[in-house]
Amino acid sequence: MGYTRETIKGISWMVGFRVVTRLISYARLAIILRILSPTQFGLFVIASIVLAFIEILIETGINTFLIQEEDEIDTYVNTAWIVSIVRGAAIALMIIAAASSIAQFFNAVGSYTLLLLISIVPFVRGFINPAIIKFQKDLDFHKEFYFRTFLFLVDTSVAVVVTYITRSAEGIIWGLIAGAFLEVILSFVLIRPTPKFIFQMNLLKRVINRGKWMTAAGVFNYLFHNGDDIVVGKLLGTLSLGLYDFAYKFSMLPITEVGDVVSKVTFPVYTKIAHDAKRLKTAYLKTLAATTILVMPIGLILFLFPHEIILFFGPQWSKAASIFQILAVFGVIRAILNTASPLFLAVKKQEYVTSVTLISFLVLAFTIIPFVKKFGISGAGFSVLTATFFTIPFIQYYLFKTFKDINKNS
Repeated sequence: MGYTRETIKGISWMVGFRVVTRLISYARLAIILRILSPTQFGLFVIASIVLAFIEILIETGINTFLIQEEDEIDTYVNTAWIVSIVRGAAIALMIIAAASSIAQFFNAVGSYTLLLLISIVPFVRGFINPAIIKFQKDLDFHKEFYFRTFLFLVDTSVAVVVTYITRSAEGIIWGLIAGAFLEVILSFVLIRPTPKFIFQMNLLKRVINRGKWMTAAGVFNYLFHNGDDIVVGKLLGTLSLGLYDFAYKFSMLPITEVGDVVSKVTFPVYTKIAHDAKRLKTAYLKTLAATTILVMPIGLILFLFPHEIILFFGPQWSKAASIFQILAVFGVIRAILNTASPLFLAVKKQEYVTSVTLISFLVLAFTIIPFVKKFGISGAGFSVLTATFFTIPFIQYYLFKTFKDINKNS
């Protein structure tokens, strides 16, 4: 049985979801950015990167494990849920404990309240029914579309209304909180089985043993994609951080969204043909070609018309134009290279993903500070672009080795 039709359908649904949600997201941010100053937005960025870091730091890799698992995953739901609750509570407590020190590190007193507020998000998310991963595992992307779109609409509505009323970045976080509460409720209403407080240590050990590489990869990936924010915020202040993160979101993310959609759909498809080197290679090459064709025109538009795009959000963001084009190039390259990650995960080579992200992080760590000191926020863009180029030969080698190993074992 071929999976081309399922892949195309899955990509169509997920592309539809991303198009709808990103249009809403850009409209939301356009409104919010006209209300908030770059400095206020920079304070929110501090809270969001702290949340992302601690989430990654104690990542269990359960979702990846459940998609990889060839047997029925219902037996894992109870244990996964308990682990998720404990993890969410731990993340919340860590953010609360570190909030004061983080605010001092960035010399941004205003971030303290936002950090305390955002700690609610992971705590609530911890109660989501893990069986929700079945939408992806069973290739039910139409259900994923409706589910995620509804959640996003609620998140967006709350964020815009509360930001307008409070004139504060707290509104964005209240949107996240509302979305998290709703996802918990719907995951129990719509998905089966519903989890119970039953814990099995042997199942946890299997998950942790396979998930350790994903945890390491997540940490390095976070440091690579947020290390630039941290350095910009520390060396140049919250104003520059707000400008940089704005440029990052609006120049690079439209491109990488395409790559992320393709990766999300192809991962479960690749797992079903992971033992057939010929089919897997053909599927990968088709994915690579399609991704390249999709992202290149978007990147070209962003590269050629940065000032025209930025003016839409107000004159206070005009200083971000210098970084816009650099990040657009980075987004195209990243989207194309990331097509290899779901393939590595499908054949249970998480260590390859970890290795690539470690390399990119090391190059970033070596270049980011001198580049930022010399070129300002543009230097951060040059640093992530340089780090991405360094990973190309390693990805090519791992692809060659993957197909060779499958052929040898088949």
